[in-house]
Amino acid sequence: MKNGIKIVTIGGGSSYTPELIEGFIKRYDELPVSEIWLVDINKGNQKLEIVGNLARRMVEKAGLPIDIHLTLNRREALKDADFVTTQFRVGLLDARAKDERIPLKYDVIGQETNGPGGLFKGLRTIPVILEICRDMEELCPDAWLVNFTNPAGMVTEAVLRYSNIKKVVGLCNVPIGMRMGIAKALGVDPDRVQVDFAGLNHMVFGLDVYVDGKSVKDKVINALGNPENEMTMKNIAGFAWDRDFIKGMGIIPCGYHRYYYKTDEMLAEEKESSATNGTRAEVVQQLEKDLFELYRNPELNVKPTQLEKRGGAYYSEAACSLINSIYNDKRDIQPVNTRNNGAIASIPDESAIEINCVITKEGPRPIAIGDLPVAVRGLVQQIKSFERMAAEAAVTGDYHKALVAMTINPLVPSDTIAKKMLDEMLEAHKEDLPQFFNEVKS
Repeated sequence: MKNGIKIVTIGGGSSYTPELIEGFIKRYDELPVSEIWLVDINKGNQKLEIVGNLARRMVEKAGLPIDIHLTLNRREALKDADFVTTQFRVGLLDARAKDERIPLKYDVIGQETNGPGGLFKGLRTIPVILEICRDMEELCPDAWLVNFTNPAGMVTEAVLRYSNIKKVVGLCNVPIGMRMGIAKALGVDPDRVQVDFAGLNHMVFGLDVYVDGKSVKDKVINALGNPENEMTMKNIAGFAWDRDFIKGMGIIPCGYHRYYYKTDEMLAEEKESSATNGTRAEVVQQLEKDLFELYRNPELNVKPTQLEKRGGAYYSEAACSLINSIYNDKRDIQPVNTRNNGAIASIPDESAIEINCVITKEGPRPIAIGDLPVAVRGLVQQIKSFERMAAEAAVTGDYHKALVAMTINPLVPSDTIAKKMLDEMLEAHKEDLPQFFNEVKS
């Protein structure tokens, strides 16, 4: 690599970008970034300018020689990049609102990355990420692709199966958020806590938990039954786990598991929230409006604390720590989405998993666990089948494969309801799903 590192962030107008900038500033002594290119589309131009100007003020305050470039030309940005990060949303928040509202009409959970919403976010996103991969093959073939775009596991699966990009890592802030939550519940410094993570994106489990190298899993499981100790996300209702159930599983679930183990409660909460405060997408639209008003302030030159309400906590920790470890061959342990390579016995070797890895200059090396506990193995395999069918449908535009993907998702009660939701959501997202409308389905 060159002395100065070139970073390209696609979806650079995102409200999350200040997290990323802050992370690179903090690590500059180890990670000498010389250029950051923030890329967006025409519809995102105004936000790109606002975020880009804040990024420049942050860099200026830090007194670092990092050039911030703003562009709507992805290919211009990608030329000779060292790392490409992706954090975009096809269809913007309006599309997310449809993903959340339409399933609720059928008494099905509507959520950004789970169930029908997760399927449709994947169908919209995968063709775009594969276009980016083709550009990278031509313009920066040695670059690492670090994907934060949801559904991160499904997107990573698609890149591994349908592109020539091998240097790809999917990232999520859920594992680091779990570790921070565990540390808080135990009243210890997070640096003392180590969690053995394994599973899939938004379907990851803590197989064991250590403080200073000593297992404290049983203590954490007991803490999970206390609502004050819930380890969840800003965008997920924090219903307390049944302690006896968690004891029976013997491992630590993530916040997203509530959609599968507390489906009725989560559906009722979503219905109530959508009728009063609006869906999560509609709440986020207001949060983003407020954030961008803050970002406009020419006196603001740091990441505002209000960003944590957006659900972006620890984003820079995950993304920048990964890039730093690859660049410096740190060989530390981080949970990422990567090719299984036998690390989890019941998942195909070529599939994407989320697991603790040793991070080297050649990329993540998954730490083999053998297999997941039998109590959760079947659910994980079912979600992996869903991801694979969804990725194939996204690439081919095959209506029938999309219907199978929708139906086999555990949150969808029947093929009849699946078909009704699929038809309505295809029509609602028609503009962003051209692959499904080139041929008439039969």
